[in-house]
Parts: sequence; C-alpha cells; structure tokens
Amino acid sequence: MQRYASTLLAALLAVGPAQAAEKVVAPPETVDKLAWLAGCWNVDGAEPGSGEQWSTAAGGTLLGASRTVKGGKTTAFEFVQIRLTDPGQLAYIVQPSGQPPVIFNLLRQDKPNEFIFANLDNDFPSRIIYRHDSERILHASITGTLKGKLTTIAFPMTRGRCETAPSARSKVR
Repeated sequence: MQRYASTLLAALLAVGPAQAAEKVVAPPETVDKLAWLAGCWNVDGAEPGSGEQWSTAAGGTLLGASRTVKGGKTTAFEFVQIRLTDPGQLAYIVQPSGQPPVIFNLLRQDKPNEFIFANLDNDFPSRIIYRHDSERILHASITGTLKGKLTTIAFPMTRGRCETAPSARSKVR
C-alpha cells in the first residue's frame, strides 16, 4: 500500500502545478449565469457587420453566431452553443465556417462575469474567454499555439442594436 501511495504521489508531482491548474471545475447549475451574453455585440474597430449575436437562454442552451467582415465581404463565421453536455459539464460548442464542431469545456469561472473554456487537444484556439465589464462592454479572446507560438487574439466588443431588415410586408401596400 505504501508503494502504491508513493507511486501516486510521484505521478501527481510529475503532473506539475501548471497541469494541475488546468483541472475542469464543476459547472454552474444552468447556462443562466451567461444570460448577460444575450443580444448583439459589435467588434470594436472592425467593419460593420463584424460581431456576435446571442439568443436568450432557453431549454438549457444559449445559441450564438458570429461574423467577420473584411473588405465588405464575410470572411469568417461560426455557430455556437453554450450548454450542459451529457456528463453535466458546461461547454462552449463551436462550429467555425462550416467545419465540424469543437467542444471547449468550462475550465473555470472567475467571478460571475468571466468564463474560460478550454480544449487542450485543440492547437488554436485552446482557450476561449468571455468577460463582461458592464452591460455595454464585452471582452472575448482566443488563445493557443499558432505557428509554434503562444498567441492571443482579443475581440473587444460593445453592445449594439440587433438590426433587422424591414419586412417585405411593410414595403407592399
């Protein structure tokens, strides 16, 4: 038994503090803690149309979509779900530009306004962070290994109006 305990202790010490800090935390009871995401967010300094739009929480899920516009054209888009997965883990499930979905589990929640999701098997990004500073200010970022270097890309956003096109019925008289 003592040999087993020594082996276990040696294995835990070999993991080191960096990997131990990567431990996934217990998920919040519901996605309602992320309800502040609901609405439209414009990426600061980007072309009009670049940003994210999030639904209200319903059925245990938040649904989101993002779009990047450059030179007047959509250059990237993604569809996102934030929901509890089967093992009861809060997850950020993203499907970028029509690619297969990638799951990022909640790594930790720092205060009620910051959520860090991680998938350490994914090179870039391996972490997705959402932090809201006020009703109007959102900081999103992605971090990971890109071309052999640790890279972070920040997306500062400001809450905007969710624009809709006039309906066809309003044009017909």
